[in-house]
Amino acid sequence: MNYREKVDDYVSFKLETDLGALSENQKKMLPLLIEAARVMDGLFWRQAYGDRQELLDGIEDPGARQFAAINYGPWDRLNDNAPFLPGVGPKPPGARFYPSDMTKEEFSAAAASDAALKSLYTFVRRDGGGKLVAEPYSQVFRKELETAADLLRQAAELAADAGFKKYLELRAEALVTDNYQPSDFAWMEMKDNALDIVIGPIETYEDRLFGYKAAFEAYVLVKDRQWSARLAKYAAMLPDLQDGLPVPPEYKREEPGTDSDLNAYDAIYYAGDCNAGAKTIAINLPNDEEVQLRSGARRLQLKNSMQAKFDKILVPIGDVLIAQDQRSRIRFDAFFANTMFHEVAHGLGIKNTLDGKGTVREALKEKSAALEEGKADILGLYMLAKLSAKGELGDADLKDNYVTFLTGIFRSIRFGASSAHGVANTLRFNFFREAGAFSRDESSGTYRVNFDKMPAAVNALSEKILRLQGDGDYAGATAFVNAMGAIDNRLQADLDRLEQADIPVDIVFEQGPPN
Repeated sequence: MNYREKVDDYVSFKLETDLGALSENQKKMLPLLIEAARVMDGLFWRQAYGDRQELLDGIEDPGARQFAAINYGPWDRLNDNAPFLPGVGPKPPGARFYPSDMTKEEFSAAAASDAALKSLYTFVRRDGGGKLVAEPYSQVFRKELETAADLLRQAAELAADAGFKKYLELRAEALVTDNYQPSDFAWMEMKDNALDIVIGPIETYEDRLFGYKAAFEAYVLVKDRQWSARLAKYAAMLPDLQDGLPVPPEYKREEPGTDSDLNAYDAIYYAGDCNAGAKTIAINLPNDEEVQLRSGARRLQLKNSMQAKFDKILVPIGDVLIAQDQRSRIRFDAFFANTMFHEVAHGLGIKNTLDGKGTVREALKEKSAALEEGKADILGLYMLAKLSAKGELGDADLKDNYVTFLTGIFRSIRFGASSAHGVANTLRFNFFREAGAFSRDESSGTYRVNFDKMPAAVNALSEKILRLQGDGDYAGATAFVNAMGAIDNRLQADLDRLEQADIPVDIVFEQGPPN
């Protein structure tokens, strides 16, 4: 294997921003926040693979070593987690969250009498008698989490913003107690701080067995106040948009929290889960359903990372796969809006199943992440169409959003079946193709959006996903993913053309000193 070619699938991008607007104390906080983020990086390695240093020190080929560092282990995250080092077997679907010999049936039987086994913040292990037991993160990683908590407390002492100070103190406490909800509410209350850090065990994508276990990650962010001001008005529109969803009333009975806000940031440090393989360009948090229903969510657009992917990946993809007369509609403002409303759309729909037996995430298990990402993508387009019809998007042309969206499908499908975003985009590509929302010119091998058919396809897919979620229909979700989640030979051939054109699949960051 030519590991250098694999590394070249990622284009390098330096994370930086203008720090001139920060106070001296805020500048002093940055190294503390980055050091706390680096702790999360080490913890995610242990969740995803094991001993980072042992793995990397045992790899002689420099390209292979770099590729393993990008992937946080010996499995290629953009190639369905295929092993790329000799002698390495398949990646366990549950990473290192569960015993390697545990079956789904065994877990379900044990979890029926021990709710802690399903907790976001526990490992599942066997005791001396072979029984499945829950081990809290705060105990397993006590030393490292106490170090990170101390760094957050030091940063809090420098914080002039009362809301940010409170959040840092509560987040420090959460790291050592596994009680994250108070700090989630505090994070929602912050409005004016120029600095931010998202830190802790957050997303559940790494757990492909059940989707129950949260992985450690961190972002250190600086707010772009000018771009943030442009976004402020949309959060207040969520309840009306929820009312208009194309499903029966019971599937939209939950009213989104009205304290949601939208802001733009430049990222200056990524660590852990969000830095593994494909890089996140927007954040929608907290994930706690109770916090979302009471306070809404915050949607953070990572503008510098987004611009890098647009310039270095999306535009070149359009030059290969999009009809020439539609390429001018691939625009950064449309890419930013599509991404932003994807994050806003996470707040729409329903968080708890209609039968009252629990959350959608619990009901749909490992299919939950892909369905939720698919919901957010498609409802983002639904929202843009509604807002455009109301004249809320100014001079923006919805056709630009549609063409940019189609181009983005090709970008995200390349993340592979191991990525919830990759699966969600494959589902949407196949659904849209069947609905005639786009067509392919056989002579040029390029695609064009059929603008007159796109709205109906958006509504139909929105209803499909919202019903699966509201019904907690695991069997239906599995059947949908199996039917629509495969890449056929023609699509694969088109994706191979992107590889032949040396278009990178994603970005890798130049940020701070290496771990």
